[in-house]
Amino acid sequence: MSKHRRVFALIAAGAAAVLGAGFTVGQGTASAATPPAPTGVTRADVITYLKSLTGKNTLSGQQGGSTGNPAQWVTKVHDITGQYPGLFGGDFGFSQNDISSRQTMINQVKTEWANGTISSITMHACRPDVATCDFEGGSNPVKGSKLSAAEWTQVVTSGTSLNNAYKAKLDQFVPYFQQLKDAGIPVMFRPLHELNEGWAWWGGNANAAAGSAKLFQVTHDYLESKNLNNLIYVWAPKDVAGGASSVRSYYPGDAYVDVVALDVWVGKFPSTDWYNALAAIAGSSKPMALAEVGSVPQPSQMNSQPKWVFWSVWMDWLTMPDYNSNASIQAGYYDARTLNQGEVHIPTGNQPTTPPTGTRTGAITGIGGKCVDVAAAGTANGTAVQLYDCNGSTAQQWTVGTDGTLRSLGKCLDVTGQGTANGSLIQLWDCNGSGAQQWVAQSSGHLRNPQSGRDLDVPGGSTANGTRLQIWDTNTNAWQVWHLPA
Repeated sequence: MSKHRRVFALIAAGAAAVLGAGFTVGQGTASAATPPAPTGVTRADVITYLKSLTGKNTLSGQQGGSTGNPAQWVTKVHDITGQYPGLFGGDFGFSQNDISSRQTMINQVKTEWANGTISSITMHACRPDVATCDFEGGSNPVKGSKLSAAEWTQVVTSGTSLNNAYKAKLDQFVPYFQQLKDAGIPVMFRPLHELNEGWAWWGGNANAAAGSAKLFQVTHDYLESKNLNNLIYVWAPKDVAGGASSVRSYYPGDAYVDVVALDVWVGKFPSTDWYNALAAIAGSSKPMALAEVGSVPQPSQMNSQPKWVFWSVWMDWLTMPDYNSNASIQAGYYDARTLNQGEVHIPTGNQPTTPPTGTRTGAITGIGGKCVDVAAAGTANGTAVQLYDCNGSTAQQWTVGTDGTLRSLGKCLDVTGQGTANGSLIQLWDCNGSGAQQWVAQSSGHLRNPQSGRDLDVPGGSTANGTRLQIWDTNTNAWQVWHLPA
């Protein structure tokens, strides 16, 4: 799986000076081995980073495939968009096959972190007194696996048989979380999700003393007692019809929750009452997120509800026609608000907490009023970048990143073959943090590639549609003057 993924590469010194110290994410070359993870990033750093995104940026996210093939759906995201998500979802699972494959999932979390993606692990589990189970009759209590009132009291009461059995299940997760802690990897943990609905044995009980919220507290306190200081706790109810007004009764309290989230299945995007209910619970102290969605949120939707700091599409819903199309997936990933792998920057310690903001998107115009254009709106690596009549298409929309890149259609403006010679052609390529993808706007209107010391240039000043761009020595000709998006 990892041979299809990009390894973590620290941004070169010049870019790091712009972004500041901390966890700066970039794409590198493919590797079958998991590279060493970045160090020095704490749980508190990730929480602070997520909070800083509120109202400004949103991490793209994708729930992985089956535990035995966790990279399946993030790979599909890349096939469609040329991007990898900024957030990866893993799952501990409940069947024997899932349990046997948990290490494979944890290995993927390590790879994702090394590649520059944050991870969130979901807990699906059988009843405390059942070792393994199928979804129906196990996690899903349609065959009589719901807890009785007496069992609820027992499972949240320390020292009882059901409480001990529940903690034994949590003990199964501890070695995996410890691996991540030892590797310096903070990870989000989403236990008891959709606890405000009764499809799961842990859900649908609003009893404050012996119900779903109390079990969340038990879960938190037990894992914290294991000194797992790398866990970020995500509380995620479901957008059940009419439930927004009562969802607070399932909230375990600020001391137990780091991220206030929502699983969106009744609607394809949260209704206003759910957005407002979650915002009231999160207040000014906690980030809020869309832990599960079926449809990739669209730019207009995110503009209307700007506080969500990440969204994560649930597995194969990515390719379900009723929920997504390639165009809608691309729109979500290419949104200027969205941060994909390669755009995540987590400051550490006392470093500034400002996220990558200030990006702007629009046309880049040059000689003759023509636009920098991706030939035929292609997204394949090596697609020519040319001059063309401005037409407002997505092939002429460029995002000026704070990391020195110019991005269109989910990829980066790139000098072919890392070339530095006059006449080296310009292409579209996977963003990888290399010097061939760095561009610095000069006060003169030139766009300089620092690696080569040369500027973006139109050969001979031609204004013919389809003229392919290149780099060339700096000069005073009009065909080296560019106007970036405002």
